Amino acid sequence: MASYGPPSHLLRRFVGSLRPGGPSEVDRLWAVDHLLPSEADLWTRLSDADRRHAVAVARGVMDRLGEAERPVVVAALLHDVGKLASGLGTAGRVVATLVAAAVRPTTVASWSKALGFRRRVADYLRHPEEGGALLAEAGSDPLTVAWAVEHHRPPHHWTVDHRVGEALAEADDD
Repeated sequence: MASYGPPSHLLRRFVGSLRPGGPSEVDRLWAVDHLLPSEADLWTRLSDADRRHAVAVARGVMDRLGEAERPVVVAALLHDVGKLASGLGTAGRVVATLVAAAVRPTTVASWSKALGFRRRVADYLRHPEEGGALLAEAGSDPLTVAWAVEHHRPPHHWTVDHRVGEALAEADDD
């Protein structure tokens, strides 16, 4: 089960999710320019808040690494794409995150066979794996797929280059 970071990070993400509207047109065009058509289809399905966050993470990675290779930028833009599987909005995500802190991982894992809200919570909490599957199906670079799967794991469990992983993780925490 994924770890979602310190409460301050979660609070910033929650407050940011309440702001209406997607990324600016400049940011939207910049993001889509880095994506394969199949990846752009996934990115446009993300919520406005998730797309704004994704652009901020990608730009943060560029600030840290300079000109990053396309798979790294795409990893930043699509690291949370697995959240699409749950279909949860902001309130449901808050509940799911609280559930993750209060319920044993084995219990939540068993919910993946359930129906309704419990299944959606399980899918949300499995968003790294769900995202990896979506990106592999979309033909994304192996680095992009790996980061979607690994972005909530501790660094010693990363398969991506640690310099890249650190830049991605730091930008995600900003």
